[in-house]
Amino acid sequence: MAWIYLVTAGILEIVWAFAMKQSQGFTRLWPTIVMGVAMVGSVGLLALSMRTLPLGTAYTIWTGIGAVGAFVIGIVVLGEEVSAMRLAAAALIVSGLVLMKLSGGH
Repeated sequence: MAWIYLVTAGILEIVWAFAMKQSQGFTRLWPTIVMGVAMVGSVGLLALSMRTLPLGTAYTIWTGIGAVGAFVIGIVVLGEEVSAMRLAAAALIVSGLVLMKLSGGH
């Protein structure tokens, strides 16, 4: 169950990052509200996952899902630049997440 909490927390991190961008510096009400709710949910689920998962594993996976997810949303939804170097950086993050998962005892 901890991994379900953690992956959901990571997805909510993507949601709040995107909503923060859409809030235009907290000047738009609904994206700001979505951001706040997603942020609280994300951290809450992260905390639940940490009941059984090691801190280093949980936090690394959480931030990695958020970072790579925000990167993909930026490209797909917001039309941000795609370059070989940015794709390589994202691939390195994903490979680090896989290694972290494989190295853990949970």
